[in-house]
Formats: sequence, C-alpha cells, structure tokens
Amino acid sequence: MLALSAMLIVNYFQVSAASPLENEVLETLKELNESNSDNAQLQEQIRQLDLLTRKAYFIQESHLKWGMYILGSMALVVIVCLRMYYKTSKNLPSKDLDIVDEWLGKSSSRNYITWGGIGLVAVALGFGLLSTPALKNKVEELVEEGGLIANNDSIQEDALVPDTALLAEAETDSIASTEEAADSLPIPKLTYNAFRGNNSSATSAVRGIPTSWDLASGKNIAWKVSVPRQGYNSPVINGRNIFLTAADAQARELFCYDVHTGKLNWSVKADKIPGSPSAMPKVTPDTGLAASTVATNGKQVCAIFATGDILCTDMEGKRLWAKNLGVPDNHYGYGSSLLINGNALYVQYINNGKSQIMALNVTNGNQMWSKSTKDKISWSSPIIANVGGKSALIVTTNPAVTAYNPANGTELWRVDCLTGEVGASPTANGGTIYAASEYSKCVAIDGATGEVKWEASDYLPECSSPAASKNLLYVATSYGVVCAYNTETGAVVKEHDVSSPFYSSPVIADGKVWLFSNDGKAYIFSSGNDFGIVNSFQTGEKTFATPAFTDGMMIVRSDKSLYCVKKM
Repeated sequence: MLALSAMLIVNYFQVSAASPLENEVLETLKELNESNSDNAQLQEQIRQLDLLTRKAYFIQESHLKWGMYILGSMALVVIVCLRMYYKTSKNLPSKDLDIVDEWLGKSSSRNYITWGGIGLVAVALGFGLLSTPALKNKVEELVEEGGLIANNDSIQEDALVPDTALLAEAETDSIASTEEAADSLPIPKLTYNAFRGNNSSATSAVRGIPTSWDLASGKNIAWKVSVPRQGYNSPVINGRNIFLTAADAQARELFCYDVHTGKLNWSVKADKIPGSPSAMPKVTPDTGLAASTVATNGKQVCAIFATGDILCTDMEGKRLWAKNLGVPDNHYGYGSSLLINGNALYVQYINNGKSQIMALNVTNGNQMWSKSTKDKISWSSPIIANVGGKSALIVTTNPAVTAYNPANGTELWRVDCLTGEVGASPTANGGTIYAASEYSKCVAIDGATGEVKWEASDYLPECSSPAASKNLLYVATSYGVVCAYNTETGAVVKEHDVSSPFYSSPVIADGKVWLFSNDGKAYIFSSGNDFGIVNSFQTGEKTFATPAFTDGMMIVRSDKSLYCVKKM
C-alpha cells in the first residue's frame, strides 16, 4: 500500500510536467510533411502517431483511476485488519510501564507507522485526484488546437480521417472508442425525424436521460464535436444518423454524424442548383443562412436554406434531387423547418411576395399540391396533428391558424386569431391545437371543428414553440418566463421567472420538460401538475437549437459544438 502511494505521488509530477504535444518524432514528421505535402504515406504515419499519442494519455488516465481504486481498497483492508487485531485489546490486563520499557517503545513505533501510513495514503489519493484534471487539461489543449493534423494546412483533407472524427474518438472513451466497438452497438429504435421530433409533436418516448452533465469534465457526455460553418437549426435523428445543416457565404451543407461516436459520416453541398442565387440574401445574425431544421423518413433526408434551395439525399449521402423555390423575401431570413409525412415533403413558404403551402414528392421533388395564401410573413413551421382520427397539416401565420388535408391541400378550417410576426410553431395534444405569438395571444382550438376553446395572453413566446401534455401547455418566453397553462381552461398553473431569454423550444421526454436558454443554461422541469424545477445549470455554451432524443441519448447543438448526453 505504501509503495503504491509513493507511485501515485511520483505519477502526479510526471503527468504535470508532460505534454502530448512535446513529441520530437511528430515535430520532425510535421516538418517533413511541409515539404512533401503530396506524400500520402507520410500523412498516414502522422495521423497514426497522433492518434497513438492521444490513446496513450487516455490509457494512463485509466491506469491512474484503477490505481486509486486499488489503493482505497488496500486502505480499507488495513483498517479492517487493525480493527480485528485490537478488538480484544480492551480486555488485556493493565501494566505499569517504565520509561525505557520495550512495550512502550513498540507501542510508539506502531503509532508512528499507523498514522504515517494513513497520512501517506491520504496524500497519495490527493495527488491522484489532482492528476486526473491535469490529464483532462492536456486533452482539452488538443481539442482547442485541433491536433497536429488539423493545424497542418498542407495535408490534403481527403487523405486523412476528418478532424471531427478524431476529436470524437478522443473524447468518447479512454480505450474502447474504436469504430469496431461502435459498429457493434445497437441501432437506436426511437426516431426524431423533424424539428421537435416526429410530426413536430415536441414529445419523445425516450427514457433514462441524465438530468445533469458537464461539458468541461465530460460527466455524462458520450462525445462532443465541432460543426463546420454556422447554423441555428436543430438536430434530427433516424437510426444511427444525426442530420443537421450549416452554411456561410462560401457553401451550404447537409451533414450526417454517427449517433454513437459523433463521427462525421458524410456531408453534401447544396450547389449547382438551377435558379440558385449567386449572391447570398441579406439575413440577420441570429437567423443566418441555415435556420431551418431538416426532415427525414428513414429513406430520404431533405434540407432547405435561406437561398430557397432544397436538397434531398438518401441515407448514405447520395444526392437524389435539388431545386430552388425562389429567394425568400423577408427581413430576417428564412426560418420555417421542413416536415415529411409518408411520401410528401411539406414546405411552409410564407414571404413578403409570393407565399404558398406546398407538398413535394420526396422521391423526385415534383410538386404534389400547392396552396397560395395572402397571409403575412411568418417563421413558424408546420406540424401534423391527429384530429378526429384523421391527420391534419397545421400551419400558423399572421393572421390565421389553418388546417389542411395533408393528402391534397384542401382547407379544413381556418381561425383568424394571431397578429404580429409569428415565429412560434403550433403544437397539439388530444385533438386540440395550440398556437401562440408574442404581442398577440395564446389560443386553444378544437382540431376537428376549428372552434376556439380558450384564449390567454399572460405569457407569450417569440421564437420558442410551445409543447403540450394532456393537462399542461408549456410556454417559454423571450423575456425569461417559463409557464404552464391548464389545457382545459387556459389558466396559468405555474410560472418560473428565470431571467434568461429562450429561442430553443421545450420538449416533453422521460417525464420531464427539457429546455435551453439562449445563454446556455439547461432547465429541466417535471412534466406533472407541480411543474417544478428538477435541475438547472450552466452548460457553458450558448444554445439556440432544440435538442433531439433517441434511445437513452439527448443530442444538443450549441453555438460551438454538437454533443451527446448519456448516462456514463
């Protein structure tokens, strides 16, 4: 035990002094690569050595943890043995001790050894705990600097594994995060096929999501990767695939990541599309060129951008079709998300000019039906709701909430009840449609008849879309109040003033309501009638997108990264 304690103390000073970047062999290879940028074999050697360096540190961290466990176990055994040894000492006869008595001397020695050993073990465990953050800081340095490969601009991108895959592999697990191990993991059964989930319902049947995590320490974080380019759209999940988009003045792209590892599987650019503008439209910084969330049906995945370009691929990234609907005429940028139901792709294309609700054939992009509207501009997204045993396509604009037959576009009913710039999408539960807009009102509408059941104006959302359970309607505002309305009466059941604005939308999952504020604070509420706060904490990264859920996992997109929350 004492020997292991000494080893842990020495290990602390070794770890503190070491740096994974101080590798003479890697530096030499890097210099050679600068003058031999077309040497694929040399690039592969750099990649392999860089990866081995990372794994070596993770293995060292694993050994350190096991050493601390073993030392603790040893200390426990010693304590138990001492307790057993001295168990009957109180029954020994008393003895007058002389100052030079041998018994007294041995008693003092035993005390020195015992307390000295306890002190040494305590110091060793302390140094062991200090060593772990030191290792993690080294990994964070690698991540922040992008590794030797990422910073070497002369290495050809196609010749190496993408940097996002290397970072995901480095952050997932200390030893076992190989592609072979990931391939053996089951394909998630729960899908999350559009903005706020299937049919944009804002609910998920997921279970077992941890209510706390920490990006800095990696607690309950399965992986974390950076996303090239910028985008405010939310992640979508089908099988092992996570889909999202990002765009800037140079390119508009659809990305596919692995749900178990965060590895970038593929990306496809929305380019060479007839009618696509050569110059990017003017958009505000908080909307950008990729605000619309993609949609999938497990066979195709479709994306739309602020240029009016629609791109459709298969699940392996093969481009199937693409078309331009015309550059959207609005002052913030296009923000409505796509929705797929069966073989139809629904697009809410409401602009200052020509506005229409349309259904496109998802296999070839041909128009199935289109309905022109003179409603004013909105940034909300359509949903599919079950009303009276039938499906209805629900759309919110200024001034109406409208229900369409999703098969042919026939208008089922229309309620003029909204004003202003409508950004929040509708939601539904139990045959009732709920819609809300800031500076307007919150309304509950019978989905079968179009009759207004109640109206309220206590707390109203700007961008965040409400979510509904059987008893409560959850609303998050841009002025920092989260409230729950009674779904039968419209009365406010409870509100929480958290003083943080919300663009992300609440999602009901695992018996809780999950929500992120713009400044990156996670709020987890109970979905019961008490609507209490289960937990809230700062993630450290601004978050505007709505999270996605699948088997035991929550996928979050922040302004800096994409990461997976999972019980670890």
